[in-house]
Amino acid sequence: MSNQPWRLASRARVRLLPRLCVIVCFCALAFQTRSPVVADDGGTETQFGPWVRLFDGQSMSEWEGDESYFRVEDGCIVAGTLEKKIPHNQFLCTKKRYTDFELTLEAKLVGEGDNAGVQFRSKRIPDTTEVSGYQADAGSAWNRSVWGALYDESRRRKMLAEPPAELGEKLVRVGDWNELRVLCEGNTIRIFVNGKQTVHYVEEDPSIPREGVFALQIHSGPPSEAWYRNIRVRERKMPDQPKTSSD
Repeated sequence: MSNQPWRLASRARVRLLPRLCVIVCFCALAFQTRSPVVADDGGTETQFGPWVRLFDGQSMSEWEGDESYFRVEDGCIVAGTLEKKIPHNQFLCTKKRYTDFELTLEAKLVGEGDNAGVQFRSKRIPDTTEVSGYQADAGSAWNRSVWGALYDESRRRKMLAEPPAELGEKLVRVGDWNELRVLCEGNTIRIFVNGKQTVHYVEEDPSIPREGVFALQIHSGPPSEAWYRNIRVRERKMPDQPKTSSD
């Protein structure tokens, strides 16, 4: 039997190999560059929109609050003062409201006080300096670290979930910048400090709002400042609604 057909088939396979490699590489690249997903704890992946900066390093035009307690310095939002006591909690709030999102920022605490945090799904309480809603805590309280804890500010007024204090102490660079990350999807809230998850909380009360503003806090007390920078958010994409016959 002649070997000619076998040789022709072998040559054809050799010619096809480079094309197959190109196709495989293209598919892999397309998979890697699709919209980012969040599945840090093995949960179902969720599509998010693009990252949006909430602070440009120069202006607080997208925020509202008492500017005697908030200023821009060295490309950061600085809350509080080192010159005098802070009589009441103060909050700088976004003008926009958010529902499901991923929020990241860096925070640094300086001064005699050591308590601040980032509000989310929150709202202002009229005729006060307070806001009501969830807070990703930063600093210490009750003689322990509360970095990465979930507090319910001016509502249930209690910790809803928190990591062991020793974990917070281990994760945090005292007096230096630390990253806070908050992920909200439906009734599930996750908080991360410097890349490590500290809270995974499921809200069981259906009456608790699932949307609201973000707010940067400086806690009442001794002279202190909370510095915030690199504040970014990306919102979860809402699924496309099916068209009806009237569309």
